Amino acid sequence: MKLVVGLGNPGNRYNFTRHNTGFLALDFYFKVRKLSWNTKPRMGALWGRSDDVIFIKPQEFYNDSGLAVAAYVKYYKIATADILVICDNFDLEFGKVRMRSSGQAAGNNGLKSIDKALGTTDYPRIRIGTGNDELRRKLGDVEFVLSKFTAEEKAQLPEILAEVGEKIDDFIEV
Repeated sequence: MKLVVGLGNPGNRYNFTRHNTGFLALDFYFKVRKLSWNTKPRMGALWGRSDDVIFIKPQEFYNDSGLAVAAYVKYYKIATADILVICDNFDLEFGKVRMRSSGQAAGNNGLKSIDKALGTTDYPRIRIGTGNDELRRKLGDVEFVLSKFTAEEKAQLPEILAEVGEKIDDFIEV
């Protein structure tokens, strides 16, 4: 059994914000592959399943994402190497996609929450670059991560999210 986690904040107000890039990636993945989300949250997350892979979008706020992740890991007895977390990273250039087999939170509070809940940093993650230095300087970090994508950035999202989808497939196939 594998677990794929997209990080974001619940609620329509956060749709298409930088911090919801993990949710966007999973929604795009589901749309392209004609998968569907269960309409009733379970263990603190919206969820979907395809064969031996569970996909979740935690419904606690971003900084508490570890609660749902830990619940799924415990219930399904999932090894940390079989967890893939997808999150935004404002320190990465917009559109850059980086996958690592483990790593540090590097200031990402969603990853910090998961690290604490699991007691380890040894799980794969995909970081999606949302960086826009000019806008970040203007807004500050907190407002920046909760800001919407610019029109130019939004136009590039399908290509970026397709790349993330390929990396999800690679993770599932291993």
